[in-house]
Amino acid sequence: MKRIALLTFLAVLSSFSHLSAQLNREQPEALQSVGINENLGATLPLDTRFATSDGDSVSLADLFEDGKPVLLNPLYYDCPMLCGLVIDGVLDVANNLAWAPGNEYTIISFSIDPSEDHTLAAEYKSRYLDQLNKSDAQDGWYFLTGNKKNIQHLVNAVGFEINEIEDTGEFAHAAAIMLISPNGVITRYLYGIQYDEFNVRSALYEAADGKIGNTLTKVLMYCYQYDPDSNSYVPFAINIMKLGGLATLLFLGIFIGLLWLRERRKKQTSNIDFQ
Repeated sequence: MKRIALLTFLAVLSSFSHLSAQLNREQPEALQSVGINENLGATLPLDTRFATSDGDSVSLADLFEDGKPVLLNPLYYDCPMLCGLVIDGVLDVANNLAWAPGNEYTIISFSIDPSEDHTLAAEYKSRYLDQLNKSDAQDGWYFLTGNKKNIQHLVNAVGFEINEIEDTGEFAHAAAIMLISPNGVITRYLYGIQYDEFNVRSALYEAADGKIGNTLTKVLMYCYQYDPDSNSYVPFAINIMKLGGLATLLFLGIFIGLLWLRERRKKQTSNIDFQ
């Protein structure tokens, strides 16, 4: 009986292995070869031109402003699922951030599908700006479309691999956003469909090279460093110890100063009483 049971188990296991291999072979090739090749430190082709949601032709350089980092969001507007989840994640974190697009940073969503035009981009812009609870964001979140050549230039620059799936008109791609410095340098990649507010704030601060945020933000960001293994910002022990040591010195200095003032006042009072 044990032998029969073992043989049955092996047969079932073999069937599952065969089925898995068959499913892998049947999976479209486009889905098997997409990913992201991080090009940290590379510069975007800022002379590449796209159409805005108003139909105007602009270069990427036209959308970058001094001191303002850029959150770059590759997508296509007619995507049946993944792109909608990613841009919803961008909307959620934009609503949660204390900073506002157009003021401290810029969001650029661009279509990877050359068949999409500015009218479709305008529909998406209207839809998402209506849900964005930030004032004056009209000029802080761009929705772009472009031709195949320019799209390819940009996705190649950020290492965002895409494959068109035959017979469907859909595109296979990963889920990620990129943070870009005000001069067009790629500084960070964040993955997934939901983005932690602290991680995005830290990445924007890093992309801006510390030029946005108040003093408290600057102190807080000094204590954190990006960890590629966890894809998030984690406490940086050395800097925390430095700040702790500085705080201790300041506390001791204030404490010793107060004691010195107290003793001085006592001596002055004693001298007055003696006279």
